[in-house]
Amino acid sequence: MRDVLISPSILSADFAKLGEEIRAIDAAGADMIHIDVMDGHFVPNLTFGPPVIEKLRPHSDKPFDVHLMIAPVDPFIDDFAKAGADILTVHPEAGPHIHRTLQAIRAAGMKPGVAINPGTPADVVDPIIDDVDLILVMSVNPGFGGQSFIDSQLRKIEAFRKKIDESGRKIILEVDGGLNSETAPRAIDAGVTAIVAGSAVFKGGPSSYAGNIAALRGEMVS
Repeated sequence: MRDVLISPSILSADFAKLGEEIRAIDAAGADMIHIDVMDGHFVPNLTFGPPVIEKLRPHSDKPFDVHLMIAPVDPFIDDFAKAGADILTVHPEAGPHIHRTLQAIRAAGMKPGVAINPGTPADVVDPIIDDVDLILVMSVNPGFGGQSFIDSQLRKIEAFRKKIDESGRKIILEVDGGLNSETAPRAIDAGVTAIVAGSAVFKGGPSSYAGNIAALRGEMVS
C-alpha cells in the first residue's frame, strides 16, 4: 500500500478546545490539517471563517488544507491567504470562472485545489489539470460530517489517478467523506494519496489519535 497523507478534519474535533485538538493531531502524526469552510448557502451548514483559521494557525506548522464550500469564492481568497491557509480548494460550481479563481489562489501564495462532488463528472478537471496542485474527490455530498462512503466514487478516483499520471504532474489526489479503517484502504488502492477523515481520527480522544491515524494508513496498531 502506497504512502498516504492523512488530513484530519477538525469538523469532528471538540470546538471548545480547537487549538488543543490541533496540537494533539499534529503530535499524533497528521500530515495536514483539514478545515471545512461552509457558508449555509452553497452547502447546508455553517462552520469556520478566516478569523478562526488565523487564531488556529499558531497551533501547528503542518499545512492548513482549507476546503471552501462557499459561493462566491473570489472575494475571500486574500482573506484566507492572510489567515494562514496553505492549500485552498474550491468547487467548479461555486463560481463562473474556475480557471480565474485557481489563478487568483496561486497568485495569493497558496496551492490551488479543486473539489469534485459525487454528481460532478471527472472530466470537469481536464481543462484545468495543469492549474491545480490537489484534486479532492468528495465521497459524500458535502455539508455534514458522519456520512457513509459512496462506493461509486472509487471509479472516479481511478479515473483521476489515470489523468494525474498522464499529466506528469505531482498532484495530490485526496478523498473526503465516510473514510475509516475499512473504506480508506479501498480508496488508497484506487489511487488516492491523501485521506481526509473526521470522526475516524477524533474518536476515543487524544490518546487514540495516533492509533486512529495509523489505522487509516493501513498500518498495524499495537
